[in-house]
Amino acid sequence: MRIGVIGLKMGLYLATWCRRLGMEVVVACDRDARLHAGARDALPGAAFTERWEDLFDHRLDAVVLANDFDAHAPLAMAFLDRGVHVLSEAAACVDEAEGRQLIDAVDRSTATWSFAENYVFHPHVRLLRDAVGVGEVGRVSLIEADYLHGMSPDAVAALIGDPGHWRGRIAPTAYCTHTVSPVLALTGAWPVEVSAFPVDEADPRSAVVMAVRLSSGALAVTRHGFLQGEPDSHWSWVSVRGSRALAESVRGPGERAWSVRFRAEGWAGPDGQVRDVERVPPVLTLAEGRIAAAGTGPVGEPVERAAEGTVLLLQGFRDTVERGEPPLVPVRPGVAATLVGVAGAESLRSGGRPVPVPDVTGA
Repeated sequence: MRIGVIGLKMGLYLATWCRRLGMEVVVACDRDARLHAGARDALPGAAFTERWEDLFDHRLDAVVLANDFDAHAPLAMAFLDRGVHVLSEAAACVDEAEGRQLIDAVDRSTATWSFAENYVFHPHVRLLRDAVGVGEVGRVSLIEADYLHGMSPDAVAALIGDPGHWRGRIAPTAYCTHTVSPVLALTGAWPVEVSAFPVDEADPRSAVVMAVRLSSGALAVTRHGFLQGEPDSHWSWVSVRGSRALAESVRGPGERAWSVRFRAEGWAGPDGQVRDVERVPPVLTLAEGRIAAAGTGPVGEPVERAAEGTVLLLQGFRDTVERGEPPLVPVRPGVAATLVGVAGAESLRSGGRPVPVPDVTGA
């Protein structure tokens, strides 16, 4: 499988894992030529360019888009129109019109589009999906998700206060996919309406809270941005409250943060006893470019917890391209999650007024 990579910050991380999983990185692109030198050792044999259009000169099966957060859709559509499979990182589109154009491009293409939303596949989220999937939690009523960074005030100001960086030009609600995508995956629902609020009116760009009504009737509460108390599970914490039990990632340090606490009251079980247990995700190992739970498949190199979601995502993308498997996170859920942030920005500007999220389920 021959791939190109656009963007050599997060893109270099993804490209390195692509190579470890057996994909050939043919060409890499970044407008900042200074990043090329640092990437050459990690991507031996790859060509380098400052122009993404140059990737059309290479025979590619797929492209990984890790360029600026708010600049993916035009590139994705250009590659899809040429029959090149696309893996798009962080955000699908900048508004509803662009999202619908992207969906149309996917529908008419011979290639596929996959959302590079690794948070759906992190260890704690997979444990939660298991509990929800077998009915242990019951009907999901309230789901919460955090994506928080505990950076210093000076570091935050330098990042979101820089108009030359994409963080400085996007709305405070825009970077919501690491919270909303796990919510949609866990519930199987679609976003219907969102209300958004700044956490601190004295510093409104640093952190926001969104209340999202889902098509299932459940409520999702997402928090993202820069707040103290950064979760050790790759900045992610998720909680699911259902009609029968609670399941939530552990608010603890280090390795425990990847575990899940499950609690069911006595009335919910046959023995009348309270169940309150901590579940640890199985160790994942890398063997011949595949991931297997330790003890159930070939034993290989353990994968770092924070990398598990990325590796599973890239493995799924490879299976989509090479085997025709459906994308793990296809275009409509990717666009829907992104548009929560777009609608959230409108709500934020209007003092928290509820704003409908565009329906892209059958766009």
